[in-house]
Amino acid sequence: MSYLGIDLGTSGLRALLVGDDGQPVGAAESHYHARNPHPGWSEQDPADWITAFRDAVGQLRDRHPEFSDLRGIAVAGHMHGATVLGADDQVLRPCILWNDTRSHVQAASLDAQPEFRALTGNIVFPGFTAPKLDWMAAQEPELRAKVAHVLLPAAYLNLWLTGDHVGDLSDASGTSWLDTAARDWSDDLLGRTGLDRTEMPRLVEGSEPAGQLRAELAAEWGLRNPVTVAGGAGDNAAAACGIGAMTEGAGFVSLGTSGVLLMARDGYRPAPETALHSFCHAVPDTWYQMGVMLSATDCLNWLARITGATPADLTAGLGDLRAPGPVRFLPYLSGERTPHNDPRIRGSFTGLALATDRDDMTRAVLEGVAFGLRDSLEALRATGARPDSLMAIGGGARSRYWLQVIATALDVTLDLPAGGEFGAALGAARLAMVASGAGDVAQVMTPPQITDRVAPDPALRGAFDDAYQGFRAAYPAILTAQR
Repeated sequence: MSYLGIDLGTSGLRALLVGDDGQPVGAAESHYHARNPHPGWSEQDPADWITAFRDAVGQLRDRHPEFSDLRGIAVAGHMHGATVLGADDQVLRPCILWNDTRSHVQAASLDAQPEFRALTGNIVFPGFTAPKLDWMAAQEPELRAKVAHVLLPAAYLNLWLTGDHVGDLSDASGTSWLDTAARDWSDDLLGRTGLDRTEMPRLVEGSEPAGQLRAELAAEWGLRNPVTVAGGAGDNAAAACGIGAMTEGAGFVSLGTSGVLLMARDGYRPAPETALHSFCHAVPDTWYQMGVMLSATDCLNWLARITGATPADLTAGLGDLRAPGPVRFLPYLSGERTPHNDPRIRGSFTGLALATDRDDMTRAVLEGVAFGLRDSLEALRATGARPDSLMAIGGGARSRYWLQVIATALDVTLDLPAGGEFGAALGAARLAMVASGAGDVAQVMTPPQITDRVAPDPALRGAFDDAYQGFRAAYPAILTAQR
């Protein structure tokens, strides 16, 4: 038997096929693009996701005979996107994505209503789903009047797979419509944006069955047996499943385009004033909290682009870890979520001098991202989280120097998983296994082997603490200057 995990990303879809033992059999990718018709807008045609899904399945089917014994599928998707359908389930407009900020006015208006934070445990961010529907009501009233169903991207693929409007609780947590403690839609919050639960997908836990694969697709793909489609997950919850972060204190630092610091929690401990996200996990009776910074490796990529180097070139000559210097970088190139909830703030360098060279600026960028992640860790600590170690994943984790900076800035040991598959696609495949009866959560969602550990440098801890306090003090000054 085999199981399929789908990671529906912003720039492409990754499909991972695993066997009975949960080990990868094969993987395939298919890519697409977001559209940015106006500044601050980010949209995607859901038809591109289906085209990519079909392409990835075709690759797996042609390369791996194990695909014909498929028994389960789960989709992990980029969160918050508003995929709006008419009564005939046809898409009415391109999906408004998570990184779209056009609805910042509507988000502020909803967030000013205390019921939203009280029930969801979260700030209403501009990227969340609810303000997007209010934006449509103000700017596209004719289209808004035709909306019969609102689906997140992963739930839209669930509809295509099963014929049912069904989604999971971890993904629904990022809509501003979920009563996160009760793990159910809030009729009150839906009503405040002109909706009711008949327009929303039926909710299941991510590790529970959502339905069966449509017979037409099973025949098209040459499958031999009935296939269970799991509830699936939001991308970060699925990544947590992929690395086995399922119990209190387990978590990871993800150095991707954005930066994420996530920890599983054994209870619901909302702290919206910190701009942490407090979401349902993809498995029952579990939640997770995470801090998000909008630019992580994007900051290093930006510096590489303007200096005509590659990110690897920039970090190659940095040598041993040293104390932060006078050059400081605020990593707010795309605004910031945790802890500032400020989509308009922008980054800056300070402390530049005639003697400043490229290495100084590179160190400042790496340190600025690390201090942004520490902002998230401090917010998590305020809720009672006490991590001794965190898994380090994402493209930025390939830089040993950067990992040393982060470990020392956070005063937390970073664990490096063995090479191979982990992350959202593997987490989705594991959800498919549990939903299909191949094992329970404890049996299936185990952590990977750790091949290396990066510990904080005790000799530099004080210097990094001092630099972090300077980083924190710089935000009000730059905010005043940019306003």
